[in-house]
Amino acid sequence: MTIIRNETLADAPARERLLDIAFGDCRYSKTSERLREGRLPSEGLSFVACREGRVIGSVRLWDIAAGAHPALLLGPLVVACDQQRRGIGAALIRHALKQARRLGHGATLLVGDAPYYGRFGFSAQKTADLRLPGPYERHRLLALELRRDALTGVRGLISATGRLQPGRDVAAPLPVHLTGSVGTATPLAA
Repeated sequence: MTIIRNETLADAPARERLLDIAFGDCRYSKTSERLREGRLPSEGLSFVACREGRVIGSVRLWDIAAGAHPALLLGPLVVACDQQRRGIGAALIRHALKQARRLGHGATLLVGDAPYYGRFGFSAQKTADLRLPGPYERHRLLALELRRDALTGVRGLISATGRLQPGRDVAAPLPVHLTGSVGTATPLAA
């Protein structure tokens, strides 16, 4: 049986292995990573999926500003390759969005595939006047209002606003590391 729970510090190595396998060397070069580097995920919004004690999936949400409005950034979402097509990614997203609503957040943005994320309500409709601080494909910048009209009239640059990691300088790039672990995973959102 798969369970979804809040991520703990002990889950970090398994989560990082999944992400390293899924995204490889380009993991840290994505524009969405610029919004996460040197920061902690939004309080209470980091989740893992586990089966028989093994971390098989992960999703995190990050505090950002969409122009002058607070929002969340979803990603990365990852599920171990041997566990895909079982609804784990969808369950992680639904759980994360439910918790974000419960905590009072108004909107969630992500960079990802519209056909996949559209079933959760994400679309590019509310992101036309927003931009990321680096290269990205405009049609992949998607948003979901968790609260009605949370993104109405929102425009401008998307920027990081979350809590800083202890001892991290946000101007310093994150180190690229590959764990060399066995197995495969497939990225669902960057």
